[in-house]
Order: sequence, then C-alpha cells, then structure tokens
Amino acid sequence: MSEMIKKHSLNLTSFPVGNYACNCSILYSSATKEAIIIDPGNDHELILKKINELGIKVKSLLHTHAHFDHIGRSTEVSKATGATIHLHKGDQFLYDMLPQQGLFFGQQVGTPKKLDSYLEEGEIFKFDDPEINSFLTTLHTPGHTPGSCCFYTEYFETPQLFAGDTLFMQSIGRTDLPGGDSRMIIKSIKERLLTLPEETKVIAGHGPATNIFIEKKSNPFLC
Repeated sequence: MSEMIKKHSLNLTSFPVGNYACNCSILYSSATKEAIIIDPGNDHELILKKINELGIKVKSLLHTHAHFDHIGRSTEVSKATGATIHLHKGDQFLYDMLPQQGLFFGQQVGTPKKLDSYLEEGEIFKFDDPEINSFLTTLHTPGHTPGSCCFYTEYFETPQLFAGDTLFMQSIGRTDLPGGDSRMIIKSIKERLLTLPEETKVIAGHGPATNIFIEKKSNPFLC
C-alpha cells in the first residue's frame, strides 16, 4: 500500500517499510514542515531518505505497538532527527525486548533508547500550523499487545484510522505472541473501532487499506 492525500496544508503519505512491509504513515504540514511519523518500522535508511525528500522536521514518532517490525529502528530515526519516541506503557516489556525480538525473527535490532513519553488514551497531537491545530487522537486498543493503540483523524474529507496490527482487511491481529489476548482484541475492535464513522478508511499495519463499513459487515472474525 502506498498513497498520498492532502487537505489544505495537512499531507498524509503511507508506504510499506522493511522485510515485513509494515505500513508507515507520515503526517506533515506543508506550511510549517512539522511532521509526525506513525510506525516508522524497521528500515531507518528508507525513513530518513523519505524525510529528506519531503524536507520535513519530524517532531514525534508514534507507535501502534512494540513489535520490532513497527519500531525496530526508531532509535536511529530519533537520533538522526531529534524526534521523540512515544509508545503505550503496556508495551514497555516488548520495547525492552527489541534485540531479542529481532534475533527470534532473524533480524538485527539495536538496543533501544529510553522512551520520551507514554501514549495515553485520548491523547491529542497537533502542529503549530494554525490551519491544522489538533488533528490526531490516540485510541488504546489492547489485544494484539497490551499497549496496542490506534490513531484517528477526522481532518481529511474521509476520516483516517491508523490501526496498526489490531484490524486488517477481513482479518484481525494475531494474539498468540506474548501479551496477546483474543478476547480483548475483539472487544477493542467492536467497542472502539466499529463505532467510528462507517466511511472511515482503515490503514492497517500491513497489507491493503479497508474501511469500517466493510469490516463491520463482512469481517469473519467480527460476525
């Protein structure tokens, strides 16, 4: 999945990163050049190249969860750009285990730097651009991992949900890894995500995008 959309000065570009094709999303202001990256993944060289191409200043790295394919090279991106690293506290144990996660999957992952802050339910992110102001909200959606979060914005003509590995097209995130909870992920999806506007576009952690209407009506895991 790779695309770019824009409304006024807010831009969104999403593209796959790393061996596991994690969908990374960059939100940035064309007026102030401020940027937020959601799930920079496990390929810092690609991310830094994209940052240079766009000419943006990354303020924050937000993570839907702490599996290595979504956060494995965030430390390198943070050190190169000065961006802060944010993750829900429920996934601190997975963050601390990033080098071991990498070894398990045959990937090299360095020792992560200390998190700058924990994500909180309902936490809102904004830019200094007065045209945009507050535009992104954090939803805590445990299940895939204890600290799994989604990020939601209504700023664009079609609302956008950055769902990480919680919700996929016609599927849901796996729950057989440490901290996974099959009952909780269904609860999170039904109570936090399926209640969003049906036209909301879902940018999943991997693979193609979908929308809430489609998943509400035909996702076999949610029927």
